[in-house]
Amino acid sequence: MKVKMILPALTEASSPYFRPIKYSLFPPLGLATLAGYLDENDQVTLQDEHVEQLDLNDDPDLVVIQVYITSAYRSYQLADHYHSKGAYVALGGLHVTSLPGEAAQHADSIFLGPGEDTWPAFLADYRAGHPAKVYTSQVRTLLGVPKIRRDLLKRNLYLVPNSIVVSRGCPHVCDFCYKEAFFKGGKSFYTLQVDDALAEMERLPGRHLYFLDDHLFGNPRFAGALFDGMKGMGRLWQAAGTVQSVLRPGLLEKATECGLRSLFVGFETLNPANLQEQHKYQNLNRDYSTAIRRLHDLGVMVNGSFVFGMDEDDENVFDRTVEWAISQGIETATFHILTPYPTTALYERMAHQERLLHSNWDLYDTRHVVYRPAKLKPEALETGYWRAYRDFYRWSSIFRGAWTQERWAERLRHVAYAGGWKKFEPMWDLIIKAKRASSMLPILETVLAAFGHYYPKSVAKSLTRRKNMGTLRIPFRGSSP
Repeated sequence: MKVKMILPALTEASSPYFRPIKYSLFPPLGLATLAGYLDENDQVTLQDEHVEQLDLNDDPDLVVIQVYITSAYRSYQLADHYHSKGAYVALGGLHVTSLPGEAAQHADSIFLGPGEDTWPAFLADYRAGHPAKVYTSQVRTLLGVPKIRRDLLKRNLYLVPNSIVVSRGCPHVCDFCYKEAFFKGGKSFYTLQVDDALAEMERLPGRHLYFLDDHLFGNPRFAGALFDGMKGMGRLWQAAGTVQSVLRPGLLEKATECGLRSLFVGFETLNPANLQEQHKYQNLNRDYSTAIRRLHDLGVMVNGSFVFGMDEDDENVFDRTVEWAISQGIETATFHILTPYPTTALYERMAHQERLLHSNWDLYDTRHVVYRPAKLKPEALETGYWRAYRDFYRWSSIFRGAWTQERWAERLRHVAYAGGWKKFEPMWDLIIKAKRASSMLPILETVLAAFGHYYPKSVAKSLTRRKNMGTLRIPFRGSSP
């Protein structure tokens, strides 16, 4: 059987406003995981349109397409193309799960929710000649999941080829998150066995790892055992976690001891009323400043995530957020415009309030306003979003952020990481076009290795000093930080 697996390009991946490097970071692990269920004799091709031009002149028997909201129209176009050539077309992913009726018009079979149980069931039905139209996930477990077909991934096209996922979902429930819709009908957070996760890491060459899990620290017992097992591997790694997990005693120390050097943290907003409205309770009454200091004291860089356009946001939110992030010495920041994804609690609430402007999925990319904000005009929200990126990544802002650090070595690393990531777009363009993204990995490893090099010796002293000085909590009342 000839199988074609496709990750279509998101609309913004080809936009002149965005660097290709963002879409050349990680290979498509989801499809490579599904490929592990195929037979040895199956001929499998996996293509990622973000990093290569698709071959549309082939004649596969089965075409599998992973669909996100801003790749939906492109996915349907590809599905219709292959369907017209006689291929059997299967669609799955977040958008398919959210809008199955829409996706079913372009597919022979659709998959709702994660595929660990539905995909092998489909393959058995397909080979027997009676595949179903809809497969809905019921059983949530990662026990017995086959090895990821990493041989299908073109490592040289990605800056971070050693990406890995050891869990599914997240233990928290936020109104703007797709997670609850995707995992509806079963557990919404579950993990690999620790030994299986460690075995997958052992398969990966080099030092660097990037955990793509929504919340690597979501199960403290699992995370602690995982970090214990990673000791001695010599890895340098990056991941995502919450403010709550950063403040939890002991777990972060374990993570840094086995190589954590950069953490994506969803701060989202400085206003507690916004957190309450979006049911992001894990951030309520958490001291953001202490969390950042704790990460920096342990030699971990911070990539802060912020969302603009919640109902309590006014025109001051952009400058206030950027100024606070710079003053905290956050190395990199990711900004978003609040986006009501279909079937989320946020979407249902805005639909009920008749605040949705349209259903052009190409623009549901967290960079365009697709609803009526409460205290901002749509154009003001978009303008403020772009200004936040511009102001945070000015050279003057990068140097100001760097100067919040105490040592010159820390300052230089801050400038190197923030500046290198955001201020050299032409260089990244050339590297991507030359298909040499992975050649930059040694530089990334060098920068990450420098972080945390001497921190453990000074952590206790630093924490004691700051404890004696007292901590300043975030001014959550809309005043300037």
